[in-house]
Amino acid sequence: MSDYTPLKGTKDLFPDDHKYLTFLKKVFRHEFRKNGFRRITTSVLESNEIIGDVFGENTGGIYKTEDGCLRSHSAVGILRAYLNAEMSEEIQPVYYYFMDNYFSNGEMGYNELEKIGGEIIGENDPILDAILIYITYSILNKIGLENDFTIRINSIGIEKEKVKYREELISFYENKKHLLSEKSLALLESDPMLLLLSTEENEEILAKEAPAMTKLLKKDSKAHYASFKEYLDLLKIPYIEDHTLVGKFDFNTHNVWDFRVKGTHEQIALGARHNKLSTKLGTLKEIPATGFFTNTNVIVKMLKDKNIKIKNKDSIDLYFVQLGDEAKKAILPLSLQARDAGINTVVSLGTPSMREQMLKANRSGSKYVVMVGIMEARNGIFQVRDTIAGTQEEVNRDDLINYIIDKVGIKSLDFYCPAKDLINE
Repeated sequence: MSDYTPLKGTKDLFPDDHKYLTFLKKVFRHEFRKNGFRRITTSVLESNEIIGDVFGENTGGIYKTEDGCLRSHSAVGILRAYLNAEMSEEIQPVYYYFMDNYFSNGEMGYNELEKIGGEIIGENDPILDAILIYITYSILNKIGLENDFTIRINSIGIEKEKVKYREELISFYENKKHLLSEKSLALLESDPMLLLLSTEENEEILAKEAPAMTKLLKKDSKAHYASFKEYLDLLKIPYIEDHTLVGKFDFNTHNVWDFRVKGTHEQIALGARHNKLSTKLGTLKEIPATGFFTNTNVIVKMLKDKNIKIKNKDSIDLYFVQLGDEAKKAILPLSLQARDAGINTVVSLGTPSMREQMLKANRSGSKYVVMVGIMEARNGIFQVRDTIAGTQEEVNRDDLINYIIDKVGIKSLDFYCPAKDLINE
């Protein structure tokens, strides 16, 4: 027998999941648009050559196929698309936002994550980093999570400064190797900065005692970081400076930040400047870029844990049950009229028994159920049941639509006219 379970690290999203996810997309989309962002979606596959250029041998967390690598890092795909479309010829910086599935092949197996985030390309001003933080900060506050997260920031400077910092870390850990795991000992050789991200208790304590990168920043990087903090203060955004927060990739530069569920290591959002990424993709000069993404799974869980409900836009207002072809023909045009009037409407089909149809109607959660048999179809007088109040009354066929509108209220109607979004020139 077939196994219907989704692959490890993936999951199916049902209507209740989408209720929260659609809400988050709406909130972020509105905030992005207010700030001048436009949506971008990059190819779900990136070439193996591109991924190799960016990550070198460090592609263990990327799901690879013979044809390419599944989309895993938003900044890579967006900057690649920017270069391909020669967007540097446009007014800079360019503001993009994305709402897409990303994939990884990490230690926990194959993973799929719906990410929402933003990317700004073409300007090095740290005010842009602060704006990205403000967008997430503002949204979390607006959706009822204002007391449930902390913001951490740090600066990792530029490559020359990171070289010096790596040397400092190697020296710091030299006489502490016996306290490190095998994995961390390997990192000490390959990229000691990543040791600071360890969540192992002993290694976390060591990381807090390790030297801070900010003490090694030169004049320009120091000024960049100072301006970044100044803008955050101006926007009244609370933050914690944490020298153990470093970018995971060698193309990360200057400012890094994350949002964490208060009192945990769980990241809600992660952002960083990555000015060096463009040179990995083949440009002669660095193209300034900064971006972030949010873990929608974590935000949805936070909302559910706080018992924050989302209005159900998929609710059914009107449910027709019918018995016989004559009744079916009587309600078909009425159901279309109801939908055109903005009433979410379902017609019970394929079930001959009125009792079974009523059971379906009750399970659907519809506010009103209209029962039509042969007699009702002929005399035009329908039985309408209010499922909430448990009452029932007769309503004339010609009055039914207005009756339901009066009952559910105009604000509950679902109106959308595609023609309003079209421009005829």
